[in-house]
Amino acid sequence: MRTFQPQPIQYKFLSSATAGVFSGYAATYGGAPDRHGDVILPGAFTKSLARHTSEGTRPALLWQHDQTAPIGVWEHFDDSPEGLRANGRLTLDVPQAKSAHALMRDDALALSIGFRVPAGGMKQGDHGGSLLTEIDLLEISVVALPANASARITSVKCFDATDPNPREFERAARDALGLSAREAKRLMSGGWNGLVRDERPDDSDQLAAIAAKLQNITKALKGAR
Repeated sequence: MRTFQPQPIQYKFLSSATAGVFSGYAATYGGAPDRHGDVILPGAFTKSLARHTSEGTRPALLWQHDQTAPIGVWEHFDDSPEGLRANGRLTLDVPQAKSAHALMRDDALALSIGFRVPAGGMKQGDHGGSLLTEIDLLEISVVALPANASARITSVKCFDATDPNPREFERAARDALGLSAREAKRLMSGGWNGLVRDERPDDSDQLAAIAAKLQNITKALKGAR
């Protein structure tokens, strides 16, 4: 059986309007069984995706299969011969989504599906596990340990600090560095000196952490060009 190998994750630095947009393979077809012994066959998602479209619904985008922890929305799907490619957008105002975004950028996360198998949607495979021919797709989660090792995130869009919109940059700096609104405005107006001029001496550890984040962001932006 063939094994599908996704390409290394790609990072794209764009305007803040698209920050948090990402894509990856929610499931791949054929290949070795996943950790549950299942192999998904091409066409397994066709009816479920059509039903979501006709009913105006979409699978949930969850954190670690937790139904109480939505972190964004799935915007569209591309069903290819390799597998089901999912294109989503994280809601970065949600703390867990912001954390997921940072972990995605470190290639520390993958995708995993939550589903039901309708009657007749499963048959026994030669490998001793199940062949899934039809799946009712309920949700796709961002996880640390996927059942299918090939269900990887393949691209992540991040905020570009060269975006000329000051208000958007201020918001992104606040989110990325953990600054208050007041601190972000001081950073915008006076740079690093403006940020630290009114800080107390006992804030040195916090400022050192912010400085380290700024250095990492600078390195990432240089590497993306």
